[in-house]
Amino acid sequence: MARRPRPKPVSLTDAAAVRVKEIMNERGAGFLRVGVKNGGCAGMEYVMDYAKAPEPLDEVVEENGVTILIDAKAVLFLLGSQVDYETTMLHEKFVFRNPNQTDACGCGESVTIVPAVDA
Repeated sequence: MARRPRPKPVSLTDAAAVRVKEIMNERGAGFLRVGVKNGGCAGMEYVMDYAKAPEPLDEVVEENGVTILIDAKAVLFLLGSQVDYETTMLHEKFVFRNPNQTDACGCGESVTIVPAVDA
């Protein structure tokens, strides 16, 4: 019996993929690392960084021509998330749409996230 493919913990919109590719080419980095860290008034913050190679326990996701690395500790917080890139007259930024996010601070820099297993 064939196993059903496991869903990707994080996806990128086309706009996010295009911008990530541009940034990665400028920086000469090979991978995009996405995760969460404790901080801010709501409890957690999303983080994005460059990586030269995956860590041993990283979840590796291929999406729209971009290789995304996710720290194993962040997978349950990011499960089902979509990363988009928004451009308005006032800003250009990456935006996380996370079904596990339950709250955010007023400035939008920190969030409250319930791990997927507890949701």
